[in-house]
This record gives sequence, C-alpha cells and structure tokens, in this order.
Amino acid sequence: MLLFVRIITSLILLAICWASAQGQDASLFLEPSTAPQGLTPESSSFIHRELPPEARPRTLQKNDIITVVVDYRTRMLSEGDAESRKTSSLLAVLTDWIRFDGKSVKAAPQNDGDPTIGGTYNSQYRAESDVELRDSLSFRIAAKIVDIRPNGNLVLEAHWDIQNNEEHWRISLTGVTRREAIQPDRSVTTDLISELRIKKEEMGQVRDGYARGWFQRWYDRYKPF
Repeated sequence: MLLFVRIITSLILLAICWASAQGQDASLFLEPSTAPQGLTPESSSFIHRELPPEARPRTLQKNDIITVVVDYRTRMLSEGDAESRKTSSLLAVLTDWIRFDGKSVKAAPQNDGDPTIGGTYNSQYRAESDVELRDSLSFRIAAKIVDIRPNGNLVLEAHWDIQNNEEHWRISLTGVTRREAIQPDRSVTTDLISELRIKKEEMGQVRDGYARGWFQRWYDRYKPF
C-alpha cells in the first residue's frame, strides 16, 4: 500500500514539472508573433510612473519662452607712465635783403648790420595714470525664441521695462545660442550665448543725482586743457 502511494505521488510531481516546462519555452525558433517581448520599464518595474504631460520635455519652437541667467563680471587694470623732455635752440641771421626801386629789384644794403634772431625753447612733459575698473551685472530674464536658424541655433530676444514712480529701468538682451545649451529647466547662461548684446538704461531722480552734465561730457571728451 505504501509503495502504491509513493508511485501515485511521483506521477503527480512528474505531471506538474512537465506542465511547468511546457510554459517556459525559450527556444529561438519561435514565431515572432509568439516570441516573448523585451523588458520595458512599465512591465519590469514596480515603482515606474509616467510623467505628467506638463513635466515631459518638449521640442523648442518659435515664440517659446526660456530663462536667461545673466552673470557678467569684468575687471581691468591699466597703468601708464610717460615722460618727455625737449630742448630747442634757434639762431637766425639775415645777411642779404632786396629792395624795389620802381623798375627793378636790387640788393638792399643793411647799414645797421645783419638782423639776427636767437632763442632757446625748453619743454618738459610728464604723465602718470592708473586705471582700475570693475563691473558686474547679475539678473534673470525671460527671453523669447524669435527665430530658429537652418543649423538649429536659436535667436533670443528679451525686454524688461520697469517703472516705479519717477524711477525707470529698461533692459534689453539679444543673442544666439545652441539648442543643446538649453538646460532641462529651459534656462541658459550668458557664457553660452554668442552675439550677446545687453543694454541697460536708468532714468529718474537717482540717475540724475550722479549723471554728468552736457558741459562735463563735452570737456571729458575733448579735454581742451
């Protein structure tokens, strides 16, 4: 009786193993329609979630808005020292002269002696100058893609106009950048923009307080003295 039970149990286990082997066929000769599909994140990951439409990367097109991060810093140091000295001496003697008697030109006698001119000119010039300039400009501005060139480069243009009572600030920016320079957050830094032009204007009471007058500008330009 015990032997019969063992035989029945063995047959049942053999049947189960045979069914499992039939369900896991990894043969390369399967038809394409019946071959198992490759693994995908959707079918192989328990934590995979599709990004919402607003978070998916989108191809850049004309009139799209991106952020330009302006970080402009310059420093220039210039030193100059000039010195010039000049000494000149002049001695001129007029030994002969002419006169006109109404008909012809003749030699004129110099009864009081030959006229003489003499002099000395001394000149000394010395100049010493030191110039150190530091400039920085940092802000973020939204720019519009106004054109896409045939090679894929993006032409950017941005304008910023703010007025607070009497104070008025106006900033304009233009330039060209590569499409690959745009970061995933749709921003780009100014060091990756070519043909960069930034124009910043200030108007109002604060600007009038330290602005030069027209005469000072003329004097600084031509320096008559």
